[in-house]
Amino acid sequence: MSSHQEVHGVDHYCGTAHIGVAGAANAGPTLHYRDAQAEIHRVVVGDYENNVFVVRCRATGEAVLIDAANEHERLLELASGLGVRRVLETHGHFDHIGAVTEMREAGYEVAVTAADAPMLREVGYDVFIDDAEVIEFGRLRLDAIHNPGHTPGSVSFKLAGAPVLFSGDTLFPGGPGATKFEGGDFDTIIRSIDELIFALPNETVVMPGHGLDTTIGTERPHLQEWVDRGW
Repeated sequence: MSSHQEVHGVDHYCGTAHIGVAGAANAGPTLHYRDAQAEIHRVVVGDYENNVFVVRCRATGEAVLIDAANEHERLLELASGLGVRRVLETHGHFDHIGAVTEMREAGYEVAVTAADAPMLREVGYDVFIDDAEVIEFGRLRLDAIHNPGHTPGSVSFKLAGAPVLFSGDTLFPGGPGATKFEGGDFDTIIRSIDELIFALPNETVVMPGHGLDTTIGTERPHLQEWVDRGW
């Protein structure tokens, strides 16, 4: 993707920042996407270059943070400045939970699926995310989609009313997330992608747990290639 796209009337800032993008001077260096209702901020943290997203209601200023991965001081500053009320974990792998302890100590509730909760045994968690749960904050809503395969409890979040999906490590540009780790299963992740994620419209922007954005329409034609290669 280019450094800036117009996606159905929204501003989509791709890459590490939107330096030099017209109209972005007051948006802050973390702004990644904006429409009339929502802002999405992104920072990249840690040795595994994890994407951490903050989804913020423009009307009320309330926000959630997706994947407290690492660099807790940076995430705490981001959360404080953007009105974060809650932390949502897409799954329990260590590279996605490195700042959970500090976020909880600062008073932020951390949510994870019951299936992945054992992976957070050392850092802790507060509540479970249920399949098809509707997470409301301000005037925004995230719909939880349980899509196992990368881990048993992996979950994606669809931003209601906007063409945006936070896929965690389930779907990336070029294929599914790795399934070689304990609890991973290739056939399961393919089924999750085919039946759940690819049920979304082609224009849906996929914001993964690492790397650059993609779209459902870009990835959908390659499903059989992934099946044939086995990863």
